[in-house]
Amino acid sequence: MKDLAHPGQPGADRPAANQGKFRDPAVTAAGEPRARVALTRPETLWFNTGTLCNITCENCYILSSPTNDAMVYLTADDVADYLGQLADRNWPVTEIGFTGGEPFLNPQMIQMARLSLEAGYKVLILTNAMRPMMRPAVRAGLEQLTADFGDRLTLRISLDHYTAARHDEERGAGAFDISLTGMDWLRDTGLSLSVAGRTLWHETEAEARAGYAALFAERGYDIDAFAPATTVLFPEMDEAVEVPEITTACWGILGKSPDDVMCASSRMVVRRKGADRPAVLACTLLPYDAQFELGTTLAEAEGDVALNHPHCAKFCVLGGASCSG
Repeated sequence: MKDLAHPGQPGADRPAANQGKFRDPAVTAAGEPRARVALTRPETLWFNTGTLCNITCENCYILSSPTNDAMVYLTADDVADYLGQLADRNWPVTEIGFTGGEPFLNPQMIQMARLSLEAGYKVLILTNAMRPMMRPAVRAGLEQLTADFGDRLTLRISLDHYTAARHDEERGAGAFDISLTGMDWLRDTGLSLSVAGRTLWHETEAEARAGYAALFAERGYDIDAFAPATTVLFPEMDEAVEVPEITTACWGILGKSPDDVMCASSRMVVRRKGADRPAVLACTLLPYDAQFELGTTLAEAEGDVALNHPHCAKFCVLGGASCSG
């Protein structure tokens, strides 16, 4: 994914397939009013714990790696501040999500999860279940959180494919077996598990889910491979693919509601390198695009969001459909 962080220049460096599109937050290239989404049902507040990761994947939407510190570690104090803002703003959020990078590289990950659980929220942590998670101090922390809060804590494991060959294409030789070792420990510890996979290999969704189901049964993982909430399958995020822009008329044409789009129900907190304080973003998929940075507080982040990026169309609205007249 390209870095689109050019403040004041929405649509800069747009790939050739979408040249001329996604440039003006107010109107499309054809001059039609661009669709916008209001924060109508806040359900999840995400925290990006930092972009550092123990591995470099072939296709990482956030460009995480052992050297990318564009987003530095959040702290427990940062999380506590935004949990307080949630209460002050009376957002009906039920879940706190942590993503990265690899969250368990952040030295305060266990503390941040505990603060969120103690505040009454469910907690979801996205992890590759590799060596950072398997350090003794982290395992001890997870064991205690599980003892104290049970299935209110869930770990979503990045398992790109149900076979070692495909998974390791993305994450490097041996990554699949290392992640399964981590998942085995989580299973034996009694943590609630889910999986995030990808659909990059020209197989149908039914074939992919059947493959995951066989793996889960073989390993004894209590994960429903056929439920999108527990086995989440993400398509390839290719900005070079031609997609139509989303106009206000599209909702009626597609029979969809703006409430169905992710930015109607979530926001993400990040701390950029060199920034005085964290920022709140409209979307977890667009961490480098300045037009989706809404401010530093949840109050500022309550504004609506212009669907001014190819990902807004391809992943969040269309899902393979078309709303052209």
